[in-house]
Amino acid sequence: MPKTFTDKEREYIKKRLMEEAQDCLRLYGIRKTSVDELVKRANIPKGTFYLFYDSKELLFYDVLCSVHDELHADLRRRLEALDEPVAADQVTELVLGLYKKIEASFLYKFITGGDLELLMRRLPPEVARAHAEKDDFSMEQLIAMAPGIKGDSIKKYSAAMRAIFLSMLHKHEIGEEVFEDALRLMIRGVVMQMFEEGAE
Repeated sequence: MPKTFTDKEREYIKKRLMEEAQDCLRLYGIRKTSVDELVKRANIPKGTFYLFYDSKELLFYDVLCSVHDELHADLRRRLEALDEPVAADQVTELVLGLYKKIEASFLYKFITGGDLELLMRRLPPEVARAHAEKDDFSMEQLIAMAPGIKGDSIKKYSAAMRAIFLSMLHKHEIGEEVFEDALRLMIRGVVMQMFEEGAE
């Protein structure tokens, strides 16, 4: 008979699993992290793990969603805190700051090392689809904060920002010494287009 936990115990166990999963992703990646390693680090029985997650991939997905939500919430707060009138350079630097945060976190290695692609392949198709939709929705919410940007334009600018984000996969080919400047130029180009369209 499965052990039952109080809400407080469930919250604590889930928090510990997510902390250890994030640490393992940073240190080892998906391939080298086993459920055995996760339960050892979280100090729980293996059976307890499966009361919370059907697989390590679903735990890693929860970690990814949590970090994603934190980054987007932080960017949203910073955008909302800007004094009117907001300048394109301010928005450019905020978005660039988001990319730099990602690069400084475990996410950069997770993405560029192929773990994100591996995770998406191993997730149930409906979960992977939900992630893509959530990512689109989050970016579209941020883009919609720009005055005058509506409808199809939101999707267009969201896709442009995603394309810029994916350029991180090619940092070496672009040139590491100029990558940040190139990133700033691309972001500024999209932001300027948004400002011009919003002013029409």
